[in-house]
Amino acid sequence: MSTDPQLAVVVPVCNEEDNVAPLVGEILAALRGRIGFEIVYVDDASRDATLQRLRELQAAAPELRVLRHLHNAGQSTAVRNGVKAARAPWIATLDGDGQNDPADIPKLLERRASAPAEVKLFAGWRVNRQDSGSKRWASKFANALRSRLLRDATPDTGCGIKLFERDAFLDLPYFDHMHRYLPALMQRAGWQTVSVPVNHRPRTAGVSKYNNLGRAIVGIRDLMGVRWLITRSRRTGIEELRP
Repeated sequence: MSTDPQLAVVVPVCNEEDNVAPLVGEILAALRGRIGFEIVYVDDASRDATLQRLRELQAAAPELRVLRHLHNAGQSTAVRNGVKAARAPWIATLDGDGQNDPADIPKLLERRASAPAEVKLFAGWRVNRQDSGSKRWASKFANALRSRLLRDATPDTGCGIKLFERDAFLDLPYFDHMHRYLPALMQRAGWQTVSVPVNHRPRTAGVSKYNNLGRAIVGIRDLMGVRWLITRSRRTGIEELRP
């Protein structure tokens, strides 16, 4: 690509060999002709043919870049490394399992076009979530608890599709699982966030990398950590004094 893109679509992926090609095809269909973009896949040390499928797709998709973790590091690290490698000032993220719909990215871009400059994050809101009953119940409970403790005014922080400014994201404190707390972290930094209803689809291939119990145990610890960060935050305006 001769010029730097305006948007980078960052997709963290681990053992999703059957979801790679369909999702890349949908991203291309949603964005080609709309905006200059790149796709940055971050393979989190997959043990199946995910990396091979991505390399094969690069021949027909010049927008596609592929990064590979040498060791499994988790979704937040994969997202952060993808954002750091991106050349665009704005980032859209998608989960690699195909449940997020790339056709919603233009919707987020349209919402950005009419929003104040202070809004640095547009978070997807799965209003019709296509998951098991137990996963929906666990998510509803977690969202209610998070909202009560963090007061981030965000109905769904677990949705993988988001649009945010690259520089604002990289200025946030980094920790494992931080991707689940981006609205609260952005607000802590002094920015505004907006939730946008998006489509959600059932998983058609592969298996989920999370279970309700494991997510709950880690989530409680992370939640208390984010709450501590918010209470310790101090912000002020700054100006440069010139002679």
